[in-house]
Amino acid sequence: MSTHDSPSQHPFSGLSFSFRIARRYLFSKKSHNAINIISGISASGVAIGTMALVCVLSVFNGFESLISDMFSAFDPDLKITLSQGKTFDVNSSELGQVRKLKSVVYFTEVIEENALLRFKDKVMPATVKGVSSDFQKMTRIDSIMYDGKFLLYDGAFQRAVPGLGVASILGLGAQFIDPLLIYAPRRSSKINLLRPENSFNQVGTFVSGIFAVQQLQYDDHYVLVSIDLARDLFEYEKAKVTAIELKLAAGADNEVVQSQIKNILGEKYQVKNRYEQQESFFKIMIIEKWITYLILCFILLIASFNIIGSLSMLIIDKKADIETLRSLGANNQLIKRIFLFEGWLISAVGALVGIGLGGVLCLLQEHFGFLKLGAGYVVDAYPVVANFTDMLLVFVTVLAMGFLAAYYPVRYIQTKEKLSE
Repeated sequence: MSTHDSPSQHPFSGLSFSFRIARRYLFSKKSHNAINIISGISASGVAIGTMALVCVLSVFNGFESLISDMFSAFDPDLKITLSQGKTFDVNSSELGQVRKLKSVVYFTEVIEENALLRFKDKVMPATVKGVSSDFQKMTRIDSIMYDGKFLLYDGAFQRAVPGLGVASILGLGAQFIDPLLIYAPRRSSKINLLRPENSFNQVGTFVSGIFAVQQLQYDDHYVLVSIDLARDLFEYEKAKVTAIELKLAAGADNEVVQSQIKNILGEKYQVKNRYEQQESFFKIMIIEKWITYLILCFILLIASFNIIGSLSMLIIDKKADIETLRSLGANNQLIKRIFLFEGWLISAVGALVGIGLGGVLCLLQEHFGFLKLGAGYVVDAYPVVANFTDMLLVFVTVLAMGFLAAYYPVRYIQTKEKLSE
């Protein structure tokens, strides 16, 4: 074995020396023009794959942000429900403490139950959500009104605000003069088989407006009514609710307030933020995002294998240089490191160019919306949100793939050199 194998015995063992040689090999003119072309193709393939990763992840971020904004118009900042059971007393001492918190701006009582809707000759099941008077202030319901206005009681008649899907199925419109009838089973009596209609409570309301969250779980199933009407319909006592919805003060840290309320209420209650209220939906979006990321990473890995051909030809082209370096005292580890850096540089150049192009495309799409979704969608163009964390992840991923692609030819060179000793 050569005495040159110890990197501490010669001046060429530093990383900076290996990097300088690799950088010179990358940007200098080779003796065979084909090597320059293949290196350019390798970097271009990495750049295109990187650009695709950045754009796709940004589009997923855009859709997530868009849907989160839609839900935020209807969902509260925090929602309190029982861990076990359904109804609880809103006048409990624990909830009294929550109501007095400075970070809690609105404290909305909610009763949510299933019922049967009837309008003229059309019938459908739905979820009736009774809310207290400050619901309009707690949410941005006014911003998602499709028709009419948000009004639950006009001083003389009870009003209802159904979702767009419910209104479409029943043929409802704002300010229709025919009443919307709501039926719910009586809690205090058994079903009368001879006269089953007597086993239901019935109330009549008039539609004041129609909301559209643009999410089927709300638009196709929900009807908003006053909490007084809901208590009468479902036979709940005055202080009973199924949930409490909270709006926090501007600038309040949701996680801190959520933790504080959990400590006050204990394990008997659940306190959910906006993400947790729609946890299954957002989890599906995250899974879709990272499955797409893995598929594109596989494609990028295949593109990165062009580096193998580029390095192999460069090694052949620089055979004389390798022998010169060995004569000057360079060991196998140094030679390996030079070409490993060469592969990394090809990947790094491709990654930086791809991230730059991807970022520019995302900015152009965000401001000008060149790529259209077509008619019938919530937005006209694909939404994008460029995220620095995603770009950093993409850069690290590309470098890791560049290492894998460069390692095989570099390892082969080392083996050949060892055999020649």
